Amino acid sequence: MPTKSDYLHTTVEHIDVTKFNPVPLVEAMSKTAFTARDLARAADITHRMVEDKDCGVILCLAGSLVSAGLKKVFVDAIRCNMVDAIVSTGANIVDQDFFEALGFRHWVGEEKLRSGMFDAELRDLHIDRIYDTLIDEDQLRICDDTTRVIADELEPRPHSSREYIRAMGAYLEKNGCKTPDSIVFEAYKADVPIFCPAFSDCSAGFGLVAHQHARGDGPKLSLDSAKDFYELTQLKIANPTTGLFMVGGGVPKNFAQDIVVAADVMGQEVPMHKYAVQVTVADVRDGALSGSTLKEASSWGKVDLAFEQMVYSEATLAVPLIFGYAYHKGSWKARTGRKWNRLLEPAAVS
Repeated sequence: MPTKSDYLHTTVEHIDVTKFNPVPLVEAMSKTAFTARDLARAADITHRMVEDKDCGVILCLAGSLVSAGLKKVFVDAIRCNMVDAIVSTGANIVDQDFFEALGFRHWVGEEKLRSGMFDAELRDLHIDRIYDTLIDEDQLRICDDTTRVIADELEPRPHSSREYIRAMGAYLEKNGCKTPDSIVFEAYKADVPIFCPAFSDCSAGFGLVAHQHARGDGPKLSLDSAKDFYELTQLKIANPTTGLFMVGGGVPKNFAQDIVVAADVMGQEVPMHKYAVQVTVADVRDGALSGSTLKEASSWGKVDLAFEQMVYSEATLAVPLIFGYAYHKGSWKARTGRKWNRLLEPAAVS
C-alpha cells in the first residue's frame, strides 16, 4: 500500500515575476493577433491602472490560484503598492494562502493522477486532489481548526469577512508566518483589505461552524456579507477612480463590479470602473456571470468601455506575463499605498 510520501514529494514552487522581464515578449505580442494581442492590451491596461495615481486597484481572485503557484505574483503586487483591495474566494485566502502561512505546502501531482483512477487511494491516504495538485487533508484540518481558534478570540458579533481576515493576519504576526510570502500577512502589514463575500465556502466555514456549534445559544461570531458589500462600496465612494483586475469570475467578479450600483443605491453618484481586465476560460454563450464580457457589464453601468479587455486564457499562463509586464514597466515605484483598511477602521489608527 502506498504511503503519503509516495505522492507528496515535490512541492509547488511559486512563480517570481521579479526574476524575469516579459516586457519585450508582451510588446512583440501586441503586434500579433488573437489572444496574444488581447493579452498585450490587458498588460498595457494593467500598467495604466498602476500608473494612474488617482486609481484604486481592486484585485479579484477566483479559482485555485495559490495552489497552482501564483501566490508570489499577488504578494509582490501588494508589496509594490499595485493592489489596494482584494476580493477573493475563500479557498485562495484560507485553504491555500493561510494554509501555507501555517507552514504547510501544496504538492505536484503525478501525471497519472489526472485520470481520476487513483482518487479512492488518495482518499484513503487523506490526500485531496485539485486537478494536478495535491494537499494533505490532515494538515488542512489543522487550518480549519485554526480558523476556529481565531473566531473564539474575536468579539462575538457580526463581522465582515475583511475584519475576520485582518484577524488572520494578526494571528500570523503574533504566532509567526511560516512562509516568506503570504497574501494574508502581506495585506495585513500593508493595510490592504481582503473581502471574501462567500467566506463560509472554504476552510474557514468549517472553523466557524465549529465555533458556533460550541457556543450554542450563547454569544458567537458571525459573518455579515452585507457589511462586506457596504465596506467595499464605501471605498469606491471615497476613491471614485477604480480599476479591476479579475482572475476568473464568479462571486468576486460580480461583487467588485456591483459597488458602482450599490453607491447609487446609497445616493452617491460615482463613475463606472475606469479600467477592467479579466483573465478567464469561461465561455459567454451560456449567459453565466464568469464568462460575461466586460462590454456586457457596461450595459449595467458597472464598467467603462475605454480601457477594458477580456483575455481568454488559463490564469497560470496569462497572469505572470501581465503582472510581470506591469512590474517591470516600473510605474509602481511612484505609487503610494492607499492603506484602505485604515479608512474602514479610523478608530484603530492613532
